[in-house]
Amino acid sequence: MSTRTCETGEFKTWDGAALFCRTWAPTGPSDKAVILIHRGHEHSGRLQELLDALDLPAFWAFSWDNRGHGKSPGERGHAPSYSALVRDLDAFVRHVCATHSISIENVAIVANSVGAVTAAAWVHDYALRIRAMVLAAPAFRIKLYIPFAIPMLRMLMRVKPKAVISSYVKSKMLTHDPAQARAYDEDSLITRDISVKILLGLHDASTRIMADAGAIETPTLVLSGGADWVVQNSAHRRFYRGLSSRIKRLEYYPGFFHAILFEADRAKPIAEARRFVLERFKRPVDRSALIEADQGGYTRTEYDELRQPPGLLKDLCFRMQTWLMRTLGRRLSEGIRIGAETGFDSGRSLDYVYDNEARGVSFLGRMIDRGYLDAVGWRGIRDRRTHLREFLDQASTRIAAGGNVVQILDVATGCGRYVLDVLSEPRHREVHACLRDFEPRNLEQGRALADKLGLAHVVFEQGDAFDKDALLAVTPRPNIVIVSGLYELFADNRMLLRSLEGIAGVLQDGGYLVYTCQPWHPQVELIARTLTNRDGNPWIMRRRTQAEMDELVRAVGLTKQDMRIDEYGIFTVSVARKQASG
Repeated sequence: MSTRTCETGEFKTWDGAALFCRTWAPTGPSDKAVILIHRGHEHSGRLQELLDALDLPAFWAFSWDNRGHGKSPGERGHAPSYSALVRDLDAFVRHVCATHSISIENVAIVANSVGAVTAAAWVHDYALRIRAMVLAAPAFRIKLYIPFAIPMLRMLMRVKPKAVISSYVKSKMLTHDPAQARAYDEDSLITRDISVKILLGLHDASTRIMADAGAIETPTLVLSGGADWVVQNSAHRRFYRGLSSRIKRLEYYPGFFHAILFEADRAKPIAEARRFVLERFKRPVDRSALIEADQGGYTRTEYDELRQPPGLLKDLCFRMQTWLMRTLGRRLSEGIRIGAETGFDSGRSLDYVYDNEARGVSFLGRMIDRGYLDAVGWRGIRDRRTHLREFLDQASTRIAAGGNVVQILDVATGCGRYVLDVLSEPRHREVHACLRDFEPRNLEQGRALADKLGLAHVVFEQGDAFDKDALLAVTPRPNIVIVSGLYELFADNRMLLRSLEGIAGVLQDGGYLVYTCQPWHPQVELIARTLTNRDGNPWIMRRRTQAEMDELVRAVGLTKQDMRIDEYGIFTVSVARKQASG
């Protein structure tokens, strides 16, 4: 085992921050990479020995210092949010793949503690087709040792949003190796502070990822220490049991402290990690089975269960909530009234949510309406609109910069408000758009809004987004197609494929598809039991994992370029591109 030479530099992450990073070149030409993620409080400089011990000379290797850590800028232990750290990982992976011409399918992740949760959250949320991930003592549940610590921290955040706490973790709790403990104690770049916002964000993201581990298809190795003073091993087992990965392993090391990859007997887990990574590179990534996930699988099982009656106690609770909404809520809250009359998934209902202005009968009605509008799903919907606007703006700007007329097709526009808002901006007023919907009433409202905004290049047409032939016949051919909030309403993947085949066929070469997905919802059962859809039936959703949705898009020949996700992990907006033929 020899020490690999490290080159240092920086990369610009998604918000323009310049983060410190390290690169270890392979011994020869290579198109494979391993990305190392450091623990909380630490930095990438402590990963040199681990990289050498992994003994992967044919791989590029990369790491970076999280913002607020090591040599990266930012207040120590702070970040805008925990999801910002996950997005930093996404930006870093995209950066190294573009810089070194490495396919995402030739990337493996090795991460420890908080870094392991970041890796799991990224794989879950962004669902890129990486080869494998190794999670050493992932910090899904930190041992805080103080009763009611999380509720107390939430209260602290209310009065002191930038609160910081110091870590109780000492080197003797991390490793039995005296040299490693001494190196930890003497490292001036290690920060002992952590933002309460980040700690709570880590807790909430971990809760979501453990509950929805079935969405993860990536081959995964989990390493767990039997004497871990820092995190709960039971959370490792819960996460592992939930994984849908066909290839997964959980290795347990009795007596090991938290820093498994820095322990006295670390050669064992490091050898296991090396073996796992090398094995995974013997076979290509294959997610083709996800095309039929609607027929059987993780979210199909959930969907089938939601169509069955709940248990007695749950049934009583849901019946009470439904009665309150149909009586008090419907009479006093404007939002609930609209949802009850037109369906809570209807275009009118979503427009009301976008307005985000509480209305109702009396002060009590407005209070009920505010509570309704502040539901986590509706907050996510409003974030989704922001992300849609961002991608629509980007795609339009790129096409116009190439000297082409921007031609937008929205296959299920509703009232088209988010598109019209973008087109009303001065730099986009010459954009041409065909906004289609199945409901005449939505089209009437959209035309009225377009006339009010003075948009001369927008036409509204009635059309079925699942009619492949009708989509193929659209003229002029679009160079941007939007599918927002539609596919989430239908469980059948065959319907989506027909629609996507029509979209891919009519889309100009080099054009963009902007599409949405709802991979997660913490209230999916509440919605199924208490709300109705546009047809007056119970609003029962079959969630699609992001990996499943992306595989459907990939199946029709479109290549995913980028993605956004809200703070709650509920709604995503992605952009894919049709490559130029020839």
